[in-house]
Amino acid sequence: MSPAPGDRAAGARFDRDGLVTAIVQDAGSGEILMVAHMNAEALARTIATGEGWFWSRSRKAMWRKGESSGNTLAVRELRIDCDQDAVILKASIAGDGAACHTGYRSCFYRTVPVGAAPTPGLALSFDPAMPRPGAAHGH
Repeated sequence: MSPAPGDRAAGARFDRDGLVTAIVQDAGSGEILMVAHMNAEALARTIATGEGWFWSRSRKAMWRKGESSGNTLAVRELRIDCDQDAVILKASIAGDGAACHTGYRSCFYRTVPVGAAPTPGLALSFDPAMPRPGAAHGH
């Protein structure tokens, strides 16, 4: 497919903090595993190495997924959205298969009821079908 008219050259448009949103998706199942942020260096390292590199907004530091847990990402494909301000990393995860630092396979293991009467705060429920292969650990 050829680029749409007006498409910019391939490259990310970083926000005022120098970041883009990075969505990690299981390359096989399509399941969303986690959302993080990347600065230009993290994006460049990910492209160069095929590993998932990110920027921690709280620690103000680069980190490689799995550097402490062993649950590393092998990035198979990287896609950028039409506005070039978000990327999807289609990846497989090594180690015990937990992408979330809580030990769950996905960071999206809680559900919020839709269509129910509004309540103060979110009424979260945990998905019992969501595998939790490992104990809580770091990134």
